[in-house]
Order: sequence, then structure tokens, then C-alpha cells
Amino acid sequence: MSEFDLIRRYFTRPTTNTILGVGDDAALLQVSPGMELAVSTDMLVGGTHFYLDTDPRQLGHKTLAVNLSDLAAMGAQPRWATLSLALPQAHDDWLQAFSEGFFALADAHGIELIGGDTTRGPLNLSVTIMGEVPQGKALRRSGAQVGDDIWVSGVLGEAALGLAHLQEQVVLPEGVRQTCIAALQKPEPRVALGQALRDIAHSAIDISDGLLADMKHILDSSGVAAEVRYDRLPKSTYFAPSNEDIDTLAQDCVLCGGDDYELCFTAPLAQREEIMALADPLHLPLTRIGSIVSGQGCKLRAANGNVIQIEKEGYDHFA
Repeated sequence: MSEFDLIRRYFTRPTTNTILGVGDDAALLQVSPGMELAVSTDMLVGGTHFYLDTDPRQLGHKTLAVNLSDLAAMGAQPRWATLSLALPQAHDDWLQAFSEGFFALADAHGIELIGGDTTRGPLNLSVTIMGEVPQGKALRRSGAQVGDDIWVSGVLGEAALGLAHLQEQVVLPEGVRQTCIAALQKPEPRVALGQALRDIAHSAIDISDGLLADMKHILDSSGVAAEVRYDRLPKSTYFAPSNEDIDTLAQDCVLCGGDDYELCFTAPLAQREEIMALADPLHLPLTRIGSIVSGQGCKLRAANGNVIQIEKEGYDHFA
């Protein structure tokens, strides 16, 4: 199978919201009036971001999901994507399953695949995603203000706990294991939440490298500090409350584990009721975990008010 047969068979589909899609030297797009274009690129490398024997259907989902999470953090509506693949070999069954997982999520969010590239090499998956956001309405990392509440969506640490199980650092009971591995391999980007927060939140970021590491980007960009209550963080049921302040695994997964793809955002106190009202229609827990204060850095406190010392913050490819 040639490179062009591969593209035509698995990754070429008709488009309806694109002037020109797959098949030429470049795609042609028309951004809607009154909208700004939001663009993000993410790369998943085999052996670094995922195991090489990961189910290809789930991998197709995750390849797009991690990019969707970036648009969610900006409050953008996803529209288009490009996909570049480096493949050791072109296996029909693998490509069929991968493309099915990719397009199932793309269809759920109205995304059209408009181009990309393929080559032979170590397994490497790269997506550039594009979306639209009303002019001046994009959520940014730089908008946090002193006095803001800090919120997170969903549950933290389940993906990292699933990875710990796969790495044989812990043995999880069946129900918890299924939930945590699904969180790792098939994350659900919070696109609807991001759009709902456009006129509510002051700042936002998606949690990909760990809560502390990603929240630090908000703090640094906004020139503020944070106080966070560890006992308020939404955690896996696997972590017993009696062990919250001493369990190293729990702290590592919840604070530094990464791969959550939840949103961390800040908003004024006056918006508390409006934010909580979003939880039911979105079927998504929203938890207030702390507040923005003046100064630098993040101070993590236990339920009794004592400061918890954390040595690491999150994942860094070059640390």
C-alpha cells in the first residue's frame, strides 16, 4: 500500500465546512465573521506518551482528544484538524481501528480532517487542531485575578493511577482499574465546559502535565499566587480519606500525574452559583479547590491548615 493509498483509504472524507480539504498542496478555510482562529498542535510519541501495544481505536481517540482539550481551555469551538503519522509499517487492521477511533471523536465535535502527512518511521502521531472563538472571548492563562476562586472539572489522578497499575507500581481492584485505564487511554475533552466559561472565567488551562505544573502556568502568566486545599481536590475513590495527607502515591497522581485533560480555571466569587449550575447539564463535577492570592507560587494546605511540602510539580520531557 502506497502513502497515497493509505491517505485515500483511511483518512480522506468529504467536507462540508471547508473550501478545499485533503488532496491539494494546502487546505483552504474560511473563518466565520466575528470569530478568531484558535490553533494548537500536540504530538504523541510511541513509547513516551503511550505503550506501543495500546489499542489503536483508543489511540485514535486520544490522539485527537489531547488537542481538543487545548481548544476547550481556550473556550473555542473545534472546526478543523490535520493529522501527521510516522508509522513503522502500514497495517490495515491497525489503520482501520485507529481511523475509526479518530473519526468517532471528530464526528462528535463536528471536526473535519483537512490534511496532514504520512511517513515511515518510529510511531509518532501529530495533530494540529483549529477552532473558532468569538472575538475577544478566548479564555487565556493570563487573566487570573487576586480573589478569584480556583476550580477544576472532573476527577484528578485517575489516569496517573491507571498508568501506575500498568507499570506494576500498584495493583488496582477491577472496578477502579477499568475506570483509571479508561481515563488514561480514552480521555474526554471538556469542550462544552470551555465554551460555557467564556463569559464567566477569568483564566483557564487544561491539565495535561499535572495540576501543580499546569496551574503554575496560570500563576506565572497572571503574576499572582495560589492557595489550594489538598482535601478539597476531587480524587479517585481508591485513595482513602484517612490517607490523603500521607499517601505519596495519592499526592503524586493527583498533583503531578498528568494526563487528566480536565480544566483548571479561575473565576470571581460572584460566579460561584453560575458555575455550579453548569455541573448538572454537563454531567460533570466542578470543584472549588482554592483561591488566587497576591505573591508568587502555590501554597498547598492540608485540612488542618498545615502546609504540605511537595518536591515535584509535574511531567517535563526534558527535566
